[in-house]
Amino acid sequence: MTTHFITAEIDLQETPAELLQVIETELKKQGEPLRWAVTSVDVDEQKATVEGVIIRETQLIASVQETRD
Repeated sequence: MTTHFITAEIDLQETPAELLQVIETELKKQGEPLRWAVTSVDVDEQKATVEGVIIRETQLIASVQETRD
């Protein structure tokens, strides 16, 4: 299991609940989120920058499999 710091650019949504769902979905594409925060918002571009820490377990499994081969 490894942790990674990631940054994602998210389109702003109509409601906070929609924004939360989009952020969580985007972060889960990278791994299991431990924590995250919206660090900036560009109102003109309608984008939010999200920084987070995620866990990736697949790298550990791949490493174990490589050592067995």
